[in-house]
Amino acid sequence: MKKYITYSLLTFSILFSALSCEDYLNKAPEADLTEKDVFGNFNSFQGFVEQMYNCIMDPDKGGAWNKYSFADETLNNKPYNFDYGNYWGNETYFYGTSVNVTSTNPRDRRIWEWAWYGIRAANLALAKIDEEGLFEGTPEEKNHIKGQALFFRGWFYFEICRYWGGMPYINRVLDPTESLVTDEFKRLNFQETAKLMAQDFRAAADLLPNHWDNSQPGQATLGHNQDRINKFHALGYLGKSLLYAASPMINEEATGTNAYDADLASQAAKAFGELLALADQTGIYKLQTWETVTDNFWRLNYQRTGGTECIMIPIIYDRGRVRWSALGATVPSSFALNSGSDADVPTHNYIQNYGMANGLPIDDPNSGYNPDDPWTGREPRFYKFVVKDGDRIHRDAALDKYAELYNGGRHRSQINPPSVTGYYWKKFVPMGASFNTSQANGLQEYVPYLRLADIYLMYAEAVLFSTGGSPNATSGNYTMTAVQAFNVVRNRAQLPDLDPKYTASNDLFFEEIVRERAVELAMEGARFCDLRRWNRNGDPRYLDKTAIDFDRGPDGKPINIKERVIVRRTVEKKHNWLPIQVKFTKQYEGFPQNPGW
Repeated sequence: MKKYITYSLLTFSILFSALSCEDYLNKAPEADLTEKDVFGNFNSFQGFVEQMYNCIMDPDKGGAWNKYSFADETLNNKPYNFDYGNYWGNETYFYGTSVNVTSTNPRDRRIWEWAWYGIRAANLALAKIDEEGLFEGTPEEKNHIKGQALFFRGWFYFEICRYWGGMPYINRVLDPTESLVTDEFKRLNFQETAKLMAQDFRAAADLLPNHWDNSQPGQATLGHNQDRINKFHALGYLGKSLLYAASPMINEEATGTNAYDADLASQAAKAFGELLALADQTGIYKLQTWETVTDNFWRLNYQRTGGTECIMIPIIYDRGRVRWSALGATVPSSFALNSGSDADVPTHNYIQNYGMANGLPIDDPNSGYNPDDPWTGREPRFYKFVVKDGDRIHRDAALDKYAELYNGGRHRSQINPPSVTGYYWKKFVPMGASFNTSQANGLQEYVPYLRLADIYLMYAEAVLFSTGGSPNATSGNYTMTAVQAFNVVRNRAQLPDLDPKYTASNDLFFEEIVRERAVELAMEGARFCDLRRWNRNGDPRYLDKTAIDFDRGPDGKPINIKERVIVRRTVEKKHNWLPIQVKFTKQYEGFPQNPGW
């Protein structure tokens, strides 16, 4: 984003210190800027667009540590508000800061305020790019500007609506004096809002390049365009917004039917199919190899994460923030990387989603799983992303070289805070034989918003629930069947194709999609939204958050194993959506609170 930052700093201060650019220009002539200066050519207009990128929330760095996994994945040394049904809890993620788009501190960002700001910026950009006599540039430059603004309007609505539900879809610049008590400002349901998001994503996809490096406007920043919004971003969120809209909870809200909307699922499948076909054709995005899969999540020496697989990750605001946020909160507190460690760790119930090396789930009678030897023969992602007892976790620290997670072990009861479940996550932290403070200082880790593995799995889900869908159906515009796309992700993780007995029915295959998404997308912010949209947030299978208690036997293996419930999550129907803060529901008549709150 560096090319246009100078222009951004000039325009950021103009637009939203008042409610309209025109008002500001009338009140502050000393700024010596006109609309022509800001919107008259590609470089300056792109500078204005940059502020929308600066409104993207970095999921795990909104506070010193920011909770962003609100379902059954993790536990902590402190209670989670959400576990007790208190969705009013902010968790430094959802709301509570004023917007300053010039800030380089990820801790300033929240979803609510920053997304609404981004929506207004997008609407202003769309108004100015089409204003007669204002913008002078090539058609391709105009398309780049317009495509980004359309994408961001849809994307910021998606970020708001996936937590709070449907909203009035504002697609123009508002006058601060106009009445808000009209049909235009009434809340829509999520499905209605998602259809409008989809229109913006479709229009953006038709305007944007496959990648900025391959376009004329992108030549000035050649080799530095990985974060810039392109056709893949738009197609990915076109499919994602439609798949969410099709999902049972959201369809039940709109129609009363607790099942997938087959037509919306078909539209989602076609969007994902278009993206995957384009990826195959261009090679711009492809799955990381198993050997390099961690490039999606962390890299050393201040290198950017994402590789060839991540389509969208948070903007990097402050590279030094990683150590003091995500890192210190997920490694053992005895590493002394962050005095405020929270020890956010995997739950044992969630670990049970990881199957066996033969590709079968642990509850399959042929899997070979032995509950008395639970960590032998598990699938590769378990060993790559989860720390279990006895694993090497540090290079130097004498007392911390190996994980002691048994009853009475150092990392279970002798440090403060300990692991409360008997595990640690290492998906975003390279704990192992080479990990030390030097590595920690240069570590970069970012939670992906959208990566290709997720697209394959969403494609499989959307095809399955399309009209006439099945594990062996396709989207009609892409050659892969649902199960073939599903197996692409499994095969990358060194697992065989799904056993055919799990494709004998749509229901059996869907249960494997649920499990595969739990494993592949663990700690990436998907689980909470997935369980809710599937109408499974209150399902008894996902309520208990548990620990594994055990002693270490003479051979180093666990003995006297017991699973212990630490908390049973409180979930009611009202927890489909987060409550809207009361002050926001009182801004004008006709903006109701979510049901049950």
